[in-house]
Amino acid sequence: MKAVVQRVKRTSLRVDGELISEIPFGLTVFLGVKVGDTEKEAAYLARKIAALRIFEDENGKMNLSVKDVGGEVLMVSQFTLYGDASHGNRPSFTLAERPERAEPLYEYAVKELSSYGVTVKKGIFGADMKIEQDNDGPVTILLET
Repeated sequence: MKAVVQRVKRTSLRVDGELISEIPFGLTVFLGVKVGDTEKEAAYLARKIAALRIFEDENGKMNLSVKDVGGEVLMVSQFTLYGDASHGNRPSFTLAERPERAEPLYEYAVKELSSYGVTVKKGIFGADMKIEQDNDGPVTILLET
């Protein structure tokens, strides 16, 4: 499982022009599920994201988590994180889990992250989503199991 975690000032997500989710500040997390991933990997990433200290404290040091600062998380399923373009120019997605297995793991990761007291909003699994965000920093962290 792979997560791209971005610290944001604001994020909104639309499908077919309709606003689905938005957060005022916190983290946008793009989550990719790999073939063979289980709830164990989803739980690990949820725990890591909840505790990730990438917000600045009163001394300007990245020492606070999203929960510490009262931020929210927008978690977006993104199978393209497992795109492999090492051979040619057209990515292969053979490492990405099939949707019928990936969606329950994505939902499990959302539930696990919420269990840490973090407000988590979602996109629509498998939809063509349009995302607008104001990156903060920018700060982008790649997490992988």
